[in-house]
Amino acid sequence: MEDKLVTLAILTYTKAQILKNVLENEGIETYIHNVNQIQPVVSSGVRLRIKESDLPRALKITESSTWLSESIVGEKEPKVKDKSNKILIPVDFSNYSMKACEFAFNLAKIENAEVILLHVYFTPIYASSLPYGDVFNYQIGDEESVKTIIQKVHSDLNALSEKIKEKVASGEFPNVKYSCILREGIPEEEILRYAKEQRPMVIIMGTRGKNQKDIDLIGSVTAEVIDRSRTTVLAIPENTPFKQFSEAKRIAFITNFDQRDLIAFEAFFNTWKSFHFSVSLIHLTDSKDTWNEIKLAGIKEYFHKQYPGLEIHYDVVMNDNLLKGLDQYIKDNHIDIITLTSYKRNIFARLFNPSIARKMVFHSDTPLLVINS
Repeated sequence: MEDKLVTLAILTYTKAQILKNVLENEGIETYIHNVNQIQPVVSSGVRLRIKESDLPRALKITESSTWLSESIVGEKEPKVKDKSNKILIPVDFSNYSMKACEFAFNLAKIENAEVILLHVYFTPIYASSLPYGDVFNYQIGDEESVKTIIQKVHSDLNALSEKIKEKVASGEFPNVKYSCILREGIPEEEILRYAKEQRPMVIIMGTRGKNQKDIDLIGSVTAEVIDRSRTTVLAIPENTPFKQFSEAKRIAFITNFDQRDLIAFEAFFNTWKSFHFSVSLIHLTDSKDTWNEIKLAGIKEYFHKQYPGLEIHYDVVMNDNLLKGLDQYIKDNHIDIITLTSYKRNIFARLFNPSIARKMVFHSDTPLLVINS
C-alpha cells in the first residue's frame, strides 16, 4: 500500500521551505500545502506533509531545534556595534505581561530608553503535540479563519496599547516612548531574532513564578530565551512585590567560581551601577568542600580590590536540595533579585540536566536576572 501523507507541522512559508530542505537532505519526501499562490511569501500558515512511515525520523529532526539554525545561513550579521537604548518586552496579553511592562516602563524612564512591546502571534503545531487521535486528521482552518486569528491579534495588541495609555495618563506608568510590534512565527525564535537584530539593553519577560507547572519546564518560552539569548534577560514573576529595579536593595549573585562569572559580574555592575544595592555572592552546593571556602576567599579579595565602594557579602549555601537551600537563603537575607550567568548548553544538556536558571524561572517568586556571557 502507498504511504498516506500526514501533517508534520504548520509553519510560516519561509520556515516551511527551510524545514523542507533539511528533511529532503535526510531523504524524507516533503510537500507544502495551503500555499498562497499569489503571494507565497505572505505567511498565513502552510502545512508541511510527509509520508506516514517517515514520521518518527522527521519528528526527531523537528524536535531537535537544530534545523532552525538553517534559517540564518546566508544572512548577513546585523551591523550593530553597540547595544541600542531599547528595552524589549515580549507580551502575550496576560497579567504577568503587564507586570513586566510596569517594570520596563519604570526602567526606561531612568535610563531614558525606548520600550518595544513584541507579540509573536503564530505558533507552529507539530503532529507530536496533538492528541493521538487527531494526528492524521488535523486540518488548518481556511483563509477566513486565518484572517480571524490575525484580526484577533491586532485587536488584543490595540487593547494592550490602550491599557498602557490609560496607565500613563493616570500616572501609574511613566510617560516614555514605546512602540508595538507584531511578528509571526515561533515565539522564542522570533524574540531571539529580534534581539539579535536590534540588540536591546535588556529583555524583560513576565512569568507566573511558583504557579507554573513542572510540565512547562522544558517548553517555556521564557526559559528558552534565557538559555539562548545573547542579551541580558530579566524574568519578573507576577507576584513580585516591587515595581522597579531601584526598589531592589539586596541582590544575590550565584557563582560556580568560573572565570566567566567574573566577566559577567563586570557586565552586571557596569549596567546597573547607577542603582544602590548590596550584593550577596553565593555558591550553591550539596556537600561540604573546603575548596569552596578557599575559592570564595580568593574571589572576595578580588572583588574588594575591583569594587571598593560596593557592599558585598560572601556565602556558601549548602543543602541536599539546592533550590530549597536557595529559597531559605532568599528569605533569611531578604534577597530582592537573583542574578546568575547562563552558559551555552547543547539541547540535550538543556533537556535532561536543566540549568539553575531554567529551574528558577518556575520555582521562585523572586525576579531573576540572567547575564549571558
